[in-house]
Amino acid sequence: MKLQLALDDITLEDAVKLVEQVQDYIDIIEVGTPFVIQEGMRPVRLFKEKFPDKEILADLKIMDAGYYEAEEALKAGADYITVLAVTDDGTIKGCVDAANAYGKQAVADMICVPDMPKRIVELEAAGVHGLAVHTGVDQQAAGREPIDDLRLMCTHSKTAKISVAGGINTSTIPMYAKEKPDVMIVGGGICHAEDPVKAAKEIYEAMKEGR
Repeated sequence: MKLQLALDDITLEDAVKLVEQVQDYIDIIEVGTPFVIQEGMRPVRLFKEKFPDKEILADLKIMDAGYYEAEEALKAGADYITVLAVTDDGTIKGCVDAANAYGKQAVADMICVPDMPKRIVELEAAGVHGLAVHTGVDQQAAGREPIDDLRLMCTHSKTAKISVAGGINTSTIPMYAKEKPDVMIVGGGICHAEDPVKAAKEIYEAMKEGR
């Protein structure tokens, strides 16, 4: 089980400082979608240079031009790129092909997928390397939690690695760790914690207990 730190609403300078503080407890640095919109591929290149032992995920949420957009991040040093599972199969294939060409991985973000079991079968047939349970901030505000979707995905997934995101923090991490996803994604639970290092350590230790 890996811990992925999602960096979304943060400046590049503050992001580097935060990663320096919590690097002992994280495996994957996620350049989140708002961060990508603000900075482009600059954080991907910088994190790969400064933290060569960490994997980098570019959360592009690709919806079109799969190969081209995926390749932009892969050339910058990303180890993972994300594509929205609700897009067409041609875009999914482009992302998978690009990832395979660079020896990296394409992760399908399952946000807003209406029939998850059906789409999982299709995505795994297309060769996606990972599936990400994602309960967005707007869905969280409406009271939805990702734990049920995670259990559903664990039941139906056969080949892809499973990631889970959506408001995970020190209080909720034991519940998610019991399901044993491959990657636990935490953003605000670390970035917005009163003591980010303490939060990262507690989450890391809870994940170890759940392994």
